[in-house]
This record gives sequence, C-alpha cells and structure tokens, in this order.
Amino acid sequence: MADIKVKKLGFLIFNGFPMSCLTSMIEPLRAANEILGQTAFAWQLIGETNVRVSSSATVGFDPDIALADADGLDYLFLMSAPQSEFTNPKNSNGALRRLVQHGMQIGGISGGVFPLARSGLLDGYTCSVHWCYHAAFEAEFPKIETVDDVIFTDRTRMTVAGAAAGFDAMLNLINQELGAEIMTEVACWFQHPLVRGAGVPQRIPTANSSSTADMLPKPIQKAVQLFSESFDDPISMTEVASIVGLSPRQMERKFKQATGQTPISYYRSKRMKAARQLVLYSGDNMSEIALAVGYATAAPLVNYYKEEFGCSPQEDRERINMFRVAQNAPVPAI
Repeated sequence: MADIKVKKLGFLIFNGFPMSCLTSMIEPLRAANEILGQTAFAWQLIGETNVRVSSSATVGFDPDIALADADGLDYLFLMSAPQSEFTNPKNSNGALRRLVQHGMQIGGISGGVFPLARSGLLDGYTCSVHWCYHAAFEAEFPKIETVDDVIFTDRTRMTVAGAAAGFDAMLNLINQELGAEIMTEVACWFQHPLVRGAGVPQRIPTANSSSTADMLPKPIQKAVQLFSESFDDPISMTEVASIVGLSPRQMERKFKQATGQTPISYYRSKRMKAARQLVLYSGDNMSEIALAVGYATAAPLVNYYKEEFGCSPQEDRERINMFRVAQNAPVPAI
C-alpha cells in the first residue's frame, strides 16, 4: 500500500478522567496500524501542564506534551469527569481556540463535554451527552442543544457518550481513512460485534429493571419519553395516558408489566436520578435542585431522595466530595 498521510490525534486528559475512554480509543488505532503494516494514526497524551494526571481508577498518566505546546493535530478529544475544569482557563481555553482556528477537529468523550462546553467551543453546536450526565449538563448549559445519540458530529465537533462509543468512533475513523476491510478486521480482533455510527441512540436502562427503554412496547416507550422530558414541569398520569392512547388503568397495568413498576414510582425514580446528577455534578443548593426536578420546596425532594438512595442529598454530596478528595475520582466515571 502506498504511503498515506498520518492522522494525528491528541487526548487531553484531566484528573479523574475515565481510563476506559482512553484505552477504548487508542487500541483500535494501534490495531489498525499493525494490520496495515505502517503508521496511519499517531497520538499524544496531552495535559494542561506536564504534571502527571490521575485517572478515575487512580492510575497515573504522564502527558507527552502540555496543551500550550500542542500543534499540528487533526483531532483533539477531551476526557474528564463532569466537574473538571482548567487550572488556568484563560490560557488553556485560548490554546484550544488556537488549535481549532488552525483546522483541528475537537470533541468531548463522556464527561469531557463539560470542559469543552465551558471553553465556549460548543456554543452554537449540538452535542451528545451520556444519559448519566444529561440532567447536570442541561442545567449548566441550557442553551446548548443535546441529543441522545452515542456519537454525534456537528461540523468540526464530535461528541461521544462513553467508552464503548469511543471504540465505535475510532472504528468509524478507521473506515473513513483506511476503508471497510481494515475497519472490519480491527473490530474482529476485539470481538466487537456491532459498529455503531451516527444516528444510533443510547440504550438507557429502565429503573429497577433488566430492560432498556428501546425494548419496551411503543406506548410505554412514549410514556418513558414523556417522563424524561417533564422533570421541571411534572406531567400528570392522566395526561400521559391520553397522549399514548391508553386509559389510566390500562397504562398502569401495561407499564407495570413492562418495567415492574407503577408509572408514578418510575417517574419519581427518574426525577430522583436527575436530582442526583445535580447533587453530584453541580453546585446548586437543594431548593434549586428541587425546582429543577419539579418540586416547589426541598422537603419532598429530600424525603424521596432518602427513599431512593438511602441518604439525604446533603449527605450524598458530602460523601462523594470526601471520596473525590481522598481518591481523586468522579462517581460514576464512564
């Protein structure tokens, strides 16, 4: 095969980044190089500085280069916990903008969409956000449009919802640069049975059930969608039943058959999971979090939160913050 132009990728890592995201993106590129017999892809680990970065698994990584010195990249992907921020945002965000102005494509993997959005480089773009972080992201960035696709590219911005989707994103890049034959062989090396691309929605577990939202009967899928879109302005069970074309009694029976829960308990659980994202990944007070998930005061939020998670929101926040200080880890890291 004739020599090809090497694609250069940078992985910008923050303390607490999910290590699985990094390995899931580098390994298919490494395999593609081996199968091809020459270097088609090269990569660097980039830190805000040259200081060692600790992953969510507390494994340390030494950056190859500091962000200010990065140059000549075709792609740069940010990997972080949702709460990650630059130590020197003015200079570091300026470095990101400089790279983008020179034609580099930029993206965020899992929690990496948060510092990417904080840099301003997602303003006017649509992005994918992992369902586990979705409520926290929309609360912090209400003007940025989001989708639930596992991979979403909007012009020169690629956002990827989690480590497994990162593997798919790199397979798609291999297909784009080297063709389907090498991409397929890479997938087979790793026993990766399904290559996902644009337009594939995330699979979201239904609360306390082994099923996922896309496995449910159509009326129940629609009800789940309505619940997910109605946290801050709660929707009544009667209204949901009418929209999905069932009587309230039929909806309750079919919903419980499909999910093992009543619609009311399912809806409340979803709202509590959204509240927990805000507890863990935002600085909002309890009154603000209560309003965000449809309660006029904090009291009912605290009561339902204790039922769902076995502790109050304040206790949960204190416990997780102590864990992060001690272990340098986001919870969860995906």
